[in-house]
Amino acid sequence: MYDVIIVGGGAAGFYGALHMAEEAPTLKIAILEKGGRFLSKVEISGGGRCNLTNIISEPALLVQHYPRGTKELLGPFHIHSSRDTTSYFEGHGIGLKTEKDGRIFPVTNDSKTIVDFFMNKAQEYGIEIHSNTPVLDIIPSEQPESDSGQRWQVVSRHRSFSAKYLMIATGGNSKIWSMLDQKGYHIVRPVPSLFSFNIKDERIKGLQGISLNARVKVLRPNHGNRELSVGLKSRSKAKEFLTTEGPLLITHWGLSGPAILKLSAWGARDLFDWGYSFRIRINWIPDYHANSVILILKNIKSVEGSKTVFRTQAFDLPKKLWGKLVKSSGVHSGLTWAEMSKLNIESLATTLCSSEFEVNGKSTNKEEFVTAGGVDLKQIDFKTFESKIHPHLYFAGEVLNIDGITGGFNFQSAWTGSYIAARAIVSRNQ
Repeated sequence: MYDVIIVGGGAAGFYGALHMAEEAPTLKIAILEKGGRFLSKVEISGGGRCNLTNIISEPALLVQHYPRGTKELLGPFHIHSSRDTTSYFEGHGIGLKTEKDGRIFPVTNDSKTIVDFFMNKAQEYGIEIHSNTPVLDIIPSEQPESDSGQRWQVVSRHRSFSAKYLMIATGGNSKIWSMLDQKGYHIVRPVPSLFSFNIKDERIKGLQGISLNARVKVLRPNHGNRELSVGLKSRSKAKEFLTTEGPLLITHWGLSGPAILKLSAWGARDLFDWGYSFRIRINWIPDYHANSVILILKNIKSVEGSKTVFRTQAFDLPKKLWGKLVKSSGVHSGLTWAEMSKLNIESLATTLCSSEFEVNGKSTNKEEFVTAGGVDLKQIDFKTFESKIHPHLYFAGEVLNIDGITGGFNFQSAWTGSYIAARAIVSRNQ
């Protein structure tokens, strides 16, 4: 019999196991992983560099990066925030670096540094790890000994395990969610989050690799009178909900980058309901609005009249993108600034500040895959991450209906949840 069984050999599972082993070395701990590889998501995260967390550590600011779990994570982040995460890894000899956008990586730029750390520490602490051990069922049973209260039987394909405490850290696992549903847990319907937008449009064709800062707004499809289901109190806030500004990346299949990924996270449920068919509006020069752009273009017309519009960029945009936008506004290649009519100027200003694109579908990179949905947060005690239904059962990571935007926030919620659950288990076992 084990003291603790952790179902799921990913970030949350290992982080929790190590903290328990460090605080209570006598605990007998096992990690069960359904597949043949441990920490696979850690290995591919951040393009193989492992975006461990984010420099934002103030709980009130940190929770603003979670479309689901905002309220519930506030207290836990006061206990274990990104500052505590970085202190933990650095305290174990792992050098970290912070990039300009706030993301934190190991200085080696190699996720293997983190994977090896977890695996080596697990071996050092005597934590048993079992690969290719999918869990088929968890069975609570009354423990006759008065100091235990609850015992768990964990049924896998080839054998059964028993433990005093159980932590589920399986991430977005449909089979585990189905099993939990049968145990009385409400599973919020899982839908994808953090994905790129598929767009076929001549205005961005051939421009893959170009990245720039832009403002992007998702336009609600004409689906009757249905409003955005964002849970906000006022319609004005709802209108602002699916708008963001940040780095935008043009890809072979459409648009990606932090701006798009952030929209996909906050709008995950609405975009799913719309079948990933909707329109977006882009301001390619977010420091300006159309009226001010018209004035700037008129001034250029008076100063640079003899030059062609194609060869004289009015704003700091990639040259190829400027040419595409000028052409799409109706300005032909040989037109000079002096020849620009009032209609030409207004059309170019509109194109620069409010280009609309049709989105048809999504694309998900495996290192960015995150699910919105999971165990209903109302069924979890966030002081301990223990189930309100079953004593001695804890949850951590993406198995819960918690997800963050890109930038290290999903790992941070996993670190925080598993740390608090580990601390609670150790406290109860003393």
